[in-house]
Amino acid sequence: MIIISRILTLLFIFLNLSACDPLSVAVSAGASTGVAAYQERGIKGLARDTAIEAKIFKNWIDTDKLMAKHMSIEVYESRVLLTGIAKTEEERAVAVGLAWKVNGVKDVMNEIVVGNTPTFIEIARDTAITTELKSRLTFDKEILAVNYAIETIQGVVFLLGIAQDQAELNRVIDLAQNISYVKRIISHVRVKEPQAKAIGGD
Repeated sequence: MIIISRILTLLFIFLNLSACDPLSVAVSAGASTGVAAYQERGIKGLARDTAIEAKIFKNWIDTDKLMAKHMSIEVYESRVLLTGIAKTEEERAVAVGLAWKVNGVKDVMNEIVVGNTPTFIEIARDTAITTELKSRLTFDKEILAVNYAIETIQGVVFLLGIAQDQAELNRVIDLAQNISYVKRIISHVRVKEPQAKAIGGD
């Protein structure tokens, strides 16, 4: 159900891309809830990333309608994280190439593996891991959870986003490691650069 919901959301967004500016796309995607205002990337950044994700998704389904069934896209600061399972090496290469074709993409992190279609139990377990980690981050006062995107594939947790510092990122990783059935964590999180302190003054 989660996969179907995500696909329908991306389809809705893309259908509005030609008629709406990026900011409107972000609002239609849920930015109006105010969450985007608390993210490091802001509302405009969310709009840009949402548009990129929708365009990659369209490239996939235009090429092969089943391509998005077991592969996922996360975009943060124009950095694209591709995860999931491809049927063949060729399908994986095509998926990555189609992501690079979208204007505005700064980087593509290919974490797609070639393998067998996941079972219902595997999908349910991965969904439970992602949900549990998101909940833990949300209720941890030392973590700005809105700055993180999470995907779980076959027990491997992928992280994307911005950490306030290395200590926060380490805390996120520790929380993930303590969840049942998590095999390992792969982080593509950017650690925020510390602001220079002013010298002198009263």
